[in-house]
Amino acid sequence: MVWDPNDPWSRKGDPLEEALKQARSKMRALFSAEEFGGWKNRLPAGGLLNVVITALLILFIWQSVYIVAPDEEGVVKRFGVPVRAAEPGPHFKIPLVETVLQPKVAKLYRVEVGFRTNQQGRQQMVPQEALMLTGDMNILAIEFIVQYKIKEAREYLFNVADIHETIGKAAEASMREVVGKSKIDEALTTGKAVIQQDTLTLLQTILDQYHAGVQIAAVQLQDVDPPEAVAAAFKDVTNAKEDREKLINQSQSYRNDIIPRAKGEAAELVNRARGFAQARLNRAQGEANRFLATLKEYNQAKDVISKRIYIETMEEILPNMEKVIIDGKGGERVLPYLPLDRLSKSKSSSLGKSTQQLEADESRPEPTSIQKPRGGRP
Repeated sequence: MVWDPNDPWSRKGDPLEEALKQARSKMRALFSAEEFGGWKNRLPAGGLLNVVITALLILFIWQSVYIVAPDEEGVVKRFGVPVRAAEPGPHFKIPLVETVLQPKVAKLYRVEVGFRTNQQGRQQMVPQEALMLTGDMNILAIEFIVQYKIKEAREYLFNVADIHETIGKAAEASMREVVGKSKIDEALTTGKAVIQQDTLTLLQTILDQYHAGVQIAAVQLQDVDPPEAVAAAFKDVTNAKEDREKLINQSQSYRNDIIPRAKGEAAELVNRARGFAQARLNRAQGEANRFLATLKEYNQAKDVISKRIYIETMEEILPNMEKVIIDGKGGERVLPYLPLDRLSKSKSSSLGKSTQQLEADESRPEPTSIQKPRGGRP
């Protein structure tokens, strides 16, 4: 009850109660006319009439309020014509004049093309939709699905009569156009992703021209197979291609294994040859420097250096040979004997040892420093 300054004690009564009384009096006056005759006695009186009027008011309010869910978008129609959109939340409308449609704009809808799924979950191919011609004049049975969401609820509800059927036909036409520009090998192997993306783009363009109010979320290929009549031949061709790829991969693996190994061995041989050449060069330089140093000393003291060289040479020769030392007087009574067979054997054995020693010296690198003559200066 609203407080009135002119009636602080609320003597005029409640306005709602006054309105109810006026409505009741009008109802009674309406039903008291002569043409209604005995209906006057049938009207509810007192509290029962108030209950009826309250129920009518509740029904009026209930018909005036509606709630849009978070995943929905409301479209209000007035005499069948859309007049406005409603966001999620509670809203009011004119009863009996306005109606509300509430499509689910967040739901992901699905359209099957080339096959149908029955109630038991089994899929059955639809040849009229699935069989398509490729760019190289081959036939494929293609089954795919289209997923879409509502982008504009008003366009989705009123611009296209059967939106589900329209999307299915447009998707079939788009797929036929894309597959008609592709080769069969691409459709069966590596070109599936490109076909899906091109079909999605073309289908979205067609639906935008229709102002269908939908957004294509995905186009997914389910099965891409040749017709049953030639399936065995296609399977043989596919197996042959797989074997070819397998052999190519094996050969590439062998090539990648043998070539680096051969290159490594070649580099190792080159490095060993360079090391051997450098060692021989260093040893030759060392021997040349030692000879030059000896020559310099020899020019300064020829007798001493000659004697030293003779003594050093004897030190190297005598320990490796059989020898008998005889006094000069005793040698006059000894019969000279020359064992040629033993000398030839010892000569061949010493020659073999010298060859082995030379090979070992050649394989072992020597430092580049200059070696001084043994014994030093006399």
